[in-house]
Amino acid sequence: MNTYKLTLLALLAALAVVGRFAFAFLPNVQPVTSLIIVCGLLLGPIAAILLAILTTFLSNMILGMGIWTIWQVVAWALIGLLSGFLGKYPAKIPGFILVFFAVISGYLYGFIISLTTYSVTGKFLPYYLAGLPFDTYHAIGNGVFMILLYPVIAHFFRNYAEKHFYLQNTN
Repeated sequence: MNTYKLTLLALLAALAVVGRFAFAFLPNVQPVTSLIIVCGLLLGPIAAILLAILTTFLSNMILGMGIWTIWQVVAWALIGLLSGFLGKYPAKIPGFILVFFAVISGYLYGFIISLTTYSVTGKFLPYYLAGLPFDTYHAIGNGVFMILLYPVIAHFFRNYAEKHFYLQNTN
């Protein structure tokens, strides 16, 4: 992990925390999952896991900590890990695949968060079924945020990486 990656990770964490706080008025619509996916695709699985941990703890300092914080870290870290492996794919991944992955990640996140209730009460299915509409909001939000954020962030990351790589090789 070099200064370049740490800087990008800090920028993504700040964007995710502010985005999560800014969209708190909409249930389960937040850019965090999409940003973690973008991070995994562009910076790798370790960076995505670090972003998941940073974002969860920093944003929950504002929005509230609880037992769900652990499960949020687990859910977002798993999504980051999967997106990091997806980013290692040698060919360019089509946009519709990335949007589909973001939508599926919304449901995966909801499934993992539903395990929180199971760990506390021993009941899973009622909580999971009651949360499906909110998981759908999350999934749709992920798709929209992926469409909006991925092209912009990927463009800036590539430009920054080219400049960084050029400067590093000239020294």
